[in-house]
Amino acid sequence: MQGKPVKYSQVTMSNVMLPQHANPSGNVHGGEIMKLIDSAAGVVAQRHARSNVVTARVDELIFLRPIRIGNVVTCYGKLTFVGRSSMEVSVTVTVEDVSKDEPAKTALTAFLTFVALDANGKPREVPPLEIAGEEEGRLFEEGRQRYLAYKRLRGNDHSPRTAE
Repeated sequence: MQGKPVKYSQVTMSNVMLPQHANPSGNVHGGEIMKLIDSAAGVVAQRHARSNVVTARVDELIFLRPIRIGNVVTCYGKLTFVGRSSMEVSVTVTVEDVSKDEPAKTALTAFLTFVALDANGKPREVPPLEIAGEEEGRLFEEGRQRYLAYKRLRGNDHSPRTAE
């Protein structure tokens, strides 16, 4: 299977935050941002795998700054690591107050793991990731380390797992 470069599947998605995305104080619900992150990361994973994908894991989300009604939220997603059937996607979320002449600021970052599925809903192999340059190499190695750590955790966790 031929590898694909990181650029092949990366995505940029923007949304204006509206009143239905927020609480009465005008702060956007964290769940709304999580949905945008999952959507952007899902596009990246599906582009790479060219198959159905499911979210298997979402890393810790720490909101660095508030997001308010009227702000433009942009999600930048790209692959950082690819295993046999799983893919780690990094998403950086920026927030911009378009009423001010200021650059967008990072609101949060997240890593999500997706698994590619075949027509029967079973994990399927995905193309390898072509690494170009030191930065992509560093991100790949960091992703590999997270992958191995998750694998160790799951191996030590004897709680039952159920399919959705």
